[in-house]
Amino acid sequence: MSHTGFLLVGHGSKKQYNKELIETTADLIAAKEDRFLVKSGFMSINEPSVQEILDEFKTADIEKLVVVPLFLAKGIHILVDIPEILGLEEGTNSGTFALANGTEIPLLYAQPIGSNPMLAELMINNADDVLNNQS
Repeated sequence: MSHTGFLLVGHGSKKQYNKELIETTADLIAAKEDRFLVKSGFMSINEPSVQEILDEFKTADIEKLVVVPLFLAKGIHILVDIPEILGLEEGTNSGTFALANGTEIPLLYAQPIGSNPMLAELMINNADDVLNNQS
């Protein structure tokens, strides 16, 4: 069965728990959505790199590839670095991805989290947690 490839991109960090956060989120996505073949990659410091995961996807049974950055806001990685790695023209969020067999499939690049109402709900939950657990 063909899937949509889902590359979750993290920044990378010297702190192991930051790497684990990205990997755990990728695992949660995979468990929730069986239509995706989910892998995670990092822009710097951690492995695997975004490019290494793209190379892995070249031999996967996928019909599309979506790249989703786990970043809050647009910055140099979102606007320049990741699109460059993906081979996208500046200002675009779609292109093609060449599989090892020579087939080209759609490649789509998602936005960072931004000011999503779901983020506000998470912050309210965090505030409530600390308020309810104060000593």
